[in-house]
Amino acid sequence: MIPQIEKHRSIREFLNKDISSDIIEQILLAASRASTTGNMQLYSIIATTSQEVKESLSPCHFNQPMVKQAPLVLTFCADVRRFSMWCELRDAKPVYDNFAWFINSTIDTLLASQNAALEAEANGLGICYLGTTIYTASKICDVLNLPKGVIPITTIVVGYPKSTPELTSRLPLEAVVHYDTYKDYTPQLIEKLWEERESSEETKNLLEANNRSNLAQVFTEDRYKGGDNIAISKSYFDILKKQGFFNQEQ
Repeated sequence: MIPQIEKHRSIREFLNKDISSDIIEQILLAASRASTTGNMQLYSIIATTSQEVKESLSPCHFNQPMVKQAPLVLTFCADVRRFSMWCELRDAKPVYDNFAWFINSTIDTLLASQNAALEAEANGLGICYLGTTIYTASKICDVLNLPKGVIPITTIVVGYPKSTPELTSRLPLEAVVHYDTYKDYTPQLIEKLWEERESSEETKNLLEANNRSNLAQVFTEDRYKGGDNIAISKSYFDILKKQGFFNQEQ
């Protein structure tokens, strides 16, 4: 029997069918039970079901139809604000407005998001992570009224699948697992690890569609271009400072 997680695929088309409030609560409760730094739960989840808010979020995600089509959009945010406010109310001095705690809160946030994704799929729903969240984090902050100390990390759209796409390929386990210590890659091993994917029909179609000679060029020249990467990095770095995650003074 194949475990549920091994059947995961990204769903980008959804039925026009609402998710019951009970199931939404189950998903959010599962998220809240994720492992967390010091039991601090350094995240907030914006659960959007309002079509009006989804319309406002849509441009933040490059107007991908699934944002407006999905009955539930979950925006997962790193949040040091809530814990810091509690500390201040208890006459304790919080110093969580720095890069180290951005990392800690990001870990908390992503763990919560994966719990939510697994619970959604266990209830027959489909999900898709939106990488566009960090591309337009500043706009998302505006749409969702995110205060200082809160910054968007990732977004999941959730709904009942309209269709079930084929599973996408993954590299073999030996590509990502290192026993005991890190074993560096050799050119020969890199060739072996990508051999199956590069020879697939899917890759052949991608090369034809993008007029490229190999798959790596599709990533570097079409999907994730150098100039775009730097622009996104600068934009997110700027909003990271604005939202209060870059204090380097005691």
